[in-house]
Amino acid sequence: MAGFWGKRKREQEERAVQDASLARQAETSLVAADERIRTATDELSFAEAELGVSLTKDLKTALDAVRTHLREAFQLHQLNHDEIPDTDEELRTRNARIVQLCEWAEDLLDEKTASLAESVARVRQAPQVIAKVRTDAEALSAQLPQTRAAIERLAARYADSAMHQISASADEAEQLISFAVHGADVSERRRAARQNEEANLALETATEAIRRVGALLDAVEDFEIEALRAESTLAEVVADSRGDIIAARTAPKVPAVTSATTELEKALEALTPSGVRGDPFAELNQLRTANSALDDAIMKAEYRAQHPLPSVAQVQHSLDDADRQLGVARGLISGHRGWIGADARTRLAEAERLRIDIPELIAAEATREQALTGARRVAQLAAEALQLAQRDIDSARPQQQGWGGDGWGGGRRGSGGGDIMGGIMGGLVIGSILDGIFD
Repeated sequence: MAGFWGKRKREQEERAVQDASLARQAETSLVAADERIRTATDELSFAEAELGVSLTKDLKTALDAVRTHLREAFQLHQLNHDEIPDTDEELRTRNARIVQLCEWAEDLLDEKTASLAESVARVRQAPQVIAKVRTDAEALSAQLPQTRAAIERLAARYADSAMHQISASADEAEQLISFAVHGADVSERRRAARQNEEANLALETATEAIRRVGALLDAVEDFEIEALRAESTLAEVVADSRGDIIAARTAPKVPAVTSATTELEKALEALTPSGVRGDPFAELNQLRTANSALDDAIMKAEYRAQHPLPSVAQVQHSLDDADRQLGVARGLISGHRGWIGADARTRLAEAERLRIDIPELIAAEATREQALTGARRVAQLAAEALQLAQRDIDSARPQQQGWGGDGWGGGRRGSGGGDIMGGIMGGLVIGSILDGIFD
């Protein structure tokens, strides 16, 4: 007994130490959260002066939310020190809530001030960013003559339908460079006028314009490489297509193969002759489409040659056989409802559900195989239902051995024909009685 009280005393002492630690943590968290609100308020004031109100509204909203929720923490702290005595559980709950609110407040303010610090850093680096925009603009302007020459060279080789991707790239790049330089000038003027929000917007648009110029000039260089790759691939596809046309002559003669072969031949004839400006991208797409169509037609024709399409009569014959098996299974199960288990009834229900959809699939050639497969599946399910139902009936029907006693005219009294018949009739009577009970 002394051991029990000693253990309980140790537990109480440990709990008291934990409660005291939690109370100190709550007070420390309140002080830290209050200080964090003060520093965040100062950061908001500086950020509004540098960024403007619209870019700092997230931090302002977070500060309002933190102040609102920390009022609850201060009220709980006041309740812990008023004249009304509190239980240990009440103090523990309040202190835990205070710690939770303070941690949430500091995490929220840290997140918002961190994202704002990035914007402030960009603003403070605005002079360097503006200088870089102007330097990049000069470098990109120096590349424009080379880009124009490349476009002219490519235009002499490729058709307008292919060149529309880059034909106006040099002019667009020149306009964007002018826009970026103008944006940098506007940013400087707005910053000098203490209109920091407008200055930041102008600087961001100038930076984005320079990025788009670089993408336009790179697209011209990439186009030349991609066009050469398309021409090389086109030559390979042409050779492959001609081989497919030769192979199609030995494929089964069906309308789909003939039509696909004709379309591929037309696509080959429509290719741009040598020495004439062409569009390798469009020609490659058209030829690939026609080539793939011929491959699919040949594959389907060969499959059909190996697996002939069943006739309507064949499918109907399989369906009639399935209906006969369904009728037998349905009659047996409905006549012995109390004897049949869930497996047999499930097989029968699945077969009947599948049977409903088969007539709609017979007429169309595309779904006739599916109809034949479905009819065979119905027959299989009906056979399984019949087998399971027969098993259930055999296991549930009482055995006749030992039921032919004296009272039922059973066959124990001798080996005469009357005794044997009496035993059989007794068994049949019992079976009929049980059939009536289960039905």
